[in-house]
Amino acid sequence: MENIQKQDSKIANLIKHETKRQQGGLVLIASENFVSPAVLEALGSPLTNKYSEGYPGRRYYGGNQFIDQIENLAMERAKKLFLPKSEWLNWQVNVQPYSGSPANFAVYAALLQPGEKIMGMALTHGGHLTHGHKVSFSGKFFTAIQYHVSAKNHLIDFDEVAKLAEQEKPKIIVCGYTAYSRIIDFKKFSEIAKKVGAILMADISHIAGLIAGGAHPSPFPYADVVTTTTHKTLRGPRGAMIFARNQYAEAINKAVFPGMQGGPHDNNTVAMAVAFGEDLKPSFKKYARQIVKNAQALAESLKKQGLKLITDGTDNHLILVDLTSTGLSGKEAEKLLEDVGIYLNRNTIPYDPRSPFDPSGIRIGTPALTTRGMEEKEMKIIGEIMAKIILNPKSVKTKKEATIEIKKITKKFHLYKNLE
Repeated sequence: MENIQKQDSKIANLIKHETKRQQGGLVLIASENFVSPAVLEALGSPLTNKYSEGYPGRRYYGGNQFIDQIENLAMERAKKLFLPKSEWLNWQVNVQPYSGSPANFAVYAALLQPGEKIMGMALTHGGHLTHGHKVSFSGKFFTAIQYHVSAKNHLIDFDEVAKLAEQEKPKIIVCGYTAYSRIIDFKKFSEIAKKVGAILMADISHIAGLIAGGAHPSPFPYADVVTTTTHKTLRGPRGAMIFARNQYAEAINKAVFPGMQGGPHDNNTVAMAVAFGEDLKPSFKKYARQIVKNAQALAESLKKQGLKLITDGTDNHLILVDLTSTGLSGKEAEKLLEDVGIYLNRNTIPYDPRSPFDPSGIRIGTPALTTRGMEEKEMKIIGEIMAKIILNPKSVKTKKEATIEIKKITKKFHLYKNLE
């Protein structure tokens, strides 16, 4: 921070305040995580100075010999993370997408004509904007068919998925979600897709780290295309990548560049390579499994305090809480918890009668706190603190006690010692 402090003290102070917020609070946002100091260094490296339009060995600028090696290494490590070596030749991976939404759009642009059909889970039931929501490009440029979870148990309604696929004959079926707390049966989706001649696309942005660490089944034996962000449970920089079977890869690569983007962000590519190297270490498998253990321990703690969970628990990194019986909205609960240093997001629940801007639920995730070293013991305490705040929203005493407890917890688990 020395150079920033000398050149721009206002910005330096804002960065310090944000770092202190992260250190002094409990980050339970399911899509957030903390990268290592090595990844931070890579992001701030001189690679940010380079232009590298094109792909390794086929650039439109000179001076890319080292960039080519870095991008090739990032792709090789990505394959090592997700594929057995026997499958490497059957898949290609593109590490250039700037983020998850452009990655998904690149797949659609490559494999669909405007107006053709995609089928994905409705946003309000756990899907993503890019899976066919009407306000997204995916719902504006293409014909979106939306499937749902069951009203009875809030699990994916595969009878509906199969029926809609048979009726609508979508070109692409999307599975993989942002607010679904159970294991995804990729094999079932594959069987449905094959029956109607659809391409199966798995968006594993939330669970990629769990898959890489062996804590969730893999879509790769069943899917034709797999997209993912590189942060969240993968614990890398904010970017994305696309895996595609060979028959789809060339079209997708052209859709990314020159179709969607210009030069890749080389500092992000090298940070991905660093993060993937970390993810390939045996400790990452332990980390991925601990994310799930922590989520399940936190879920049990919340339930014991009387809170209702969608699907009654979790198999992955996230928990969806139904606040209907508490009298609070998701927005109100989010603000109450933020006031004491607990950060999460309001979220719709399936069949939510409230507005998406002020829904009935909150979404909780354990990747970031697991990165800090917290385990089941801490999750139990955190669940108790959260429940007390939610169930006693007007109690000043409860807020003061919660703030003290949170400070005790966060002081035990350092984030970036050199920035504290």
